[in-house]
Amino acid sequence: MKNVSFISLILGFALLGTACKSGINSQTKTSAAAGNLLETRYKMLLDYPVDSMSMPRSMNSKTNEIRKVPSRDWTSGFFAGNLWQLYRLTGDSKYKEQAQKWTPFSKKESVNSNSHDVGFKVFCSFGEALKVENKKEYEAVVIRGAETLCKRFNPKVGSIRSWDFNAAIWDYPVIIDNMMNLELLFEASKLSGNPKYRDVAVQHANTTLKNQFRADNSCYHVIDYNPNTGEVRKKTTLQGYNDDSVWARGQAWAVYGFTMSYRYTKDPAYLKQAEATADFFITNKKLPEDGIPYWDFKDPDIPNSPRDVSAAMVMASALYELYTYTKKDNYLAFADKVMASVQTDQYILDPKIKAPFLLDHSTGNWPKHDEIDEPIIYADYYFLEALLRKKEQRF
Repeated sequence: MKNVSFISLILGFALLGTACKSGINSQTKTSAAAGNLLETRYKMLLDYPVDSMSMPRSMNSKTNEIRKVPSRDWTSGFFAGNLWQLYRLTGDSKYKEQAQKWTPFSKKESVNSNSHDVGFKVFCSFGEALKVENKKEYEAVVIRGAETLCKRFNPKVGSIRSWDFNAAIWDYPVIIDNMMNLELLFEASKLSGNPKYRDVAVQHANTTLKNQFRADNSCYHVIDYNPNTGEVRKKTTLQGYNDDSVWARGQAWAVYGFTMSYRYTKDPAYLKQAEATADFFITNKKLPEDGIPYWDFKDPDIPNSPRDVSAAMVMASALYELYTYTKKDNYLAFADKVMASVQTDQYILDPKIKAPFLLDHSTGNWPKHDEIDEPIIYADYYFLEALLRKKEQRF
């Protein structure tokens, strides 16, 4: 192992002060001990056998059975992305070698127009590969994926359609998660010189900005549109507690998506919304002391509700970028706090468990009782991205 121990140790010490200030249980392991736990978990990603039909998505906490998915699953690009990020974080070529093996499995998703998650599947794998290896073949996959995603855009609505299922319930559903797929479009325009992809991304962001947020700057999960007129039919949810609840990961998607959109456009309206929703999140009275949210801020079972580490990691990564534009110390402090919280034995997956995951205690889909309080692959992805952003910006 090349640099991983050193990097984990430095990150642990950098976060130790924040951990102490935030009231984290003194029995949890921090600094060097946390670094050692992470190093053990990092190595397990190298041990996971390469198989195009077995991308790891999550793990059942009761049986330790790994949930494996094919490339069509929306989470399929994250594992390759994790390996690319670990290479950038550690400098160990073993991670790059494994990433090179896993990344091609998502290639065919660049022409799959049956899903709005082309961005997650293609950009979290091939997009991460481009940050390490500037290969034309990677660029081509990203551009082709953007072209495919644009096929789901309705100019009358001004948005990319999310789901094709439940036609009896929705006419043209658009979910807040879809903001994350816009990075594929923005990057494709940069790579190709074709403004079409960027134009679609901007129209989608503008429509979301207009219709997806409440007066308190929390966001709805789903907006259903009339595809012929563009009018809003209803504002609802699929993964929140109810239509008027505040699904934690949805708020994080919103902050991340509009911060990222500001990066590419410098539209002040995007930055304003990112800040407003971030402020709503980090000052919420239902937020636990360690910053790791309950899966939904309005679940009546709080404080006995499951947490969602994935929401915290998406938010932390977003806040590190948001801080670079605003220089607001509370964003940096909150991101540091949640990163300190998860770098303890309370949240790092037990090193005795052999599985290609880093963090425990995420919640996937509570209404369907699916992936509750488990390790989930995208929590690891945004955790690693947050580590890289902090390291590269030298906050």
